[in-house]
Amino acid sequence: MSIYTYILTMAVTTYLIRVIPLTIFRKPIRSRFLRSFLHYVPYACLTAMTFPAILTSTATIISGAAALIVAVVLAYRGKSLLTVSLAASAAVMITEWVLIIVK
Repeated sequence: MSIYTYILTMAVTTYLIRVIPLTIFRKPIRSRFLRSFLHYVPYACLTAMTFPAILTSTATIISGAAALIVAVVLAYRGKSLLTVSLAASAAVMITEWVLIIVK
């Protein structure tokens, strides 16, 4: 198959994913449960994609877990995105140094 067939297939698939809900749901969604569910779907998808990457993107799972804990605590306390990311990066660096020293 040619590359153009693959591109066309992906274009049609992406188009259908966006158009089908528009054709099915012509009226506003009144169900409070369904609206709430649809509101949280992007957050759940982002979490499902990000969480494994946090733990596996460093040299060890321990440093990834340390960064995750630091990031969650700081984000829960309402710190800015820059503060959270810098602190999580520092946690990875410190944890990696400690693990090198311990070995």
